[in-house]
Amino acid sequence: QVQLVESGGGLVQAGGSLRLSCVASEGTFSSYTMGWFRQAPGKIREFVAAITKSGDIPYYANSVKGRFTISRDNVESTVYLQMDSLKPEDTAVYFCAADSSDKLVALSLYGMNYWGKGTLVTVSS
Repeated sequence: QVQLVESGGGLVQAGGSLRLSCVASEGTFSSYTMGWFRQAPGKIREFVAAITKSGDIPYYANSVKGRFTISRDNVESTVYLQMDSLKPEDTAVYFCAADSSDKLVALSLYGMNYWGKGTLVTVSS
């Protein structure tokens, strides 16, 4: 079973950038679709971005499209989320996730099987 550990969260001013990383272990990284979700205080978890097993197709929530970039390194077993032009409404705990399914849309709607513990991103206005 894959284990996921996120890093890179922190406090940043609006308009700034952060890069989140998620390292996977105990599994074959390239056999998993990878994604990022977030949960703001008092709100339900929401999809942010996902990327196919080979890394050739990203998929984004409309709220982050054009500002966030998901990528992966299958040699380093790491998935990244580059977050630019951050807004206060991006403040949330960000979770890395993995699933063996290839269905990006379904995964974005229903979540994934494996989750990290999350990293907090705070964007000040």
